Amino acid sequence: MSFHPLMLYDPERFQRSERRLLEEGEPFTFAPERRAALDELLTKYPPDRKRSAILAALYLVQEQQGYLTANAVRHVGGILEMTPAEVEDVATYYVMFFKEKVGKHVVQVCRTLSCALAGAERVTEALSHTLGIAPGETDPSGMFTLLEFECLGACDRAPVVMVNNEDWHERVRPEDCGRLVEDIRARGPAASSGCHLRIERP
Repeated sequence: MSFHPLMLYDPERFQRSERRLLEEGEPFTFAPERRAALDELLTKYPPDRKRSAILAALYLVQEQQGYLTANAVRHVGGILEMTPAEVEDVATYYVMFFKEKVGKHVVQVCRTLSCALAGAERVTEALSHTLGIAPGETDPSGMFTLLEFECLGACDRAPVVMVNNEDWHERVRPEDCGRLVEDIRARGPAASSGCHLRIERP
């Protein structure tokens, strides 16, 4: 006799991997200035510790082409003496790396507890309505991608919206979203209200 529930084997439900392979993409090599930046960074590590530069290398890829592809992963692996699988393990672990093509402006709404309690879901709904897309989608113009994000570390200024992994908007209200989108469309990063710590403690 067993107290464990009977688990039925269903290959359609339980045996299918949810992992999605990175898009192959165009052949990739670093532009000269980005390769120079990576080479300079590599001088800070012992020759047998090249892989320590993996996050910086992936950021450089993303800066160059907007998202990570299988060809870019292989290129980085060749430089850092890592297998493509090792590079992809890092790339797919961190949410700040985009695994598919995104818009010029990636609007990321924090959904973790403090922001959720302060109304982040309504902010996401307002942005979704303004942009005409659901979270995870890119608008037809290729200008905006809307994502839900985990904690951005500004719980006392919730809800928080981050754009392109860098520019901050704090205490965002649903009624602010239309103006915020138009401001980003018109001024880009200059539209950012900024993290209050950067403003108050330069």
